[in-house]
Amino acid sequence: MSNIIREVQEEVTVNNNIPDFKAGSTITVHYKIKEGNKERVQTFQGVVIQRKGSGATETFTIRKISGNIGVERIIPINSPFIEKIEINKVGAVRRARIYYFRERRGKSARIKEKKSY
Repeated sequence: MSNIIREVQEEVTVNNNIPDFKAGSTITVHYKIKEGNKERVQTFQGVVIQRKGSGATETFTIRKISGNIGVERIIPINSPFIEKIEINKVGAVRRARIYYFRERRGKSARIKEKKSY
C-alpha cells in the first residue's frame, strides 16, 4: 500500500530545483500570481520559520514584516506557482521551528548569520 502512495507522490511532485534551506534562513520566493487572464511574478522575502512534512506534502512557512504588521505565508515546496527561490543568507538558529521569532521586534528579531569556512 505504501509503495502505491509513494509512486503517486513521485508522479505528482514537480521538480523545481529548490535550494537547500532551513529554519532561520532569509529567502526570496518568486511566486506566480494569476489575476484574471494576466500572470505576474511577485517576490516574497522573509525568514523561514519552519519546514514541515515530507514528499509531496512538504511545506515551509515564511515570515516578513510589512508596514509594521507581521505577515506569514505557508507555501508548498512542490507548488507549480514557485518560479524560483533565492537564499539571501543562512541563519544560525538552534531550533527547527522558530515560533519565538513572532514575538520579537527590533534588534532582538535579528538572526545571526551562519559562518562559512
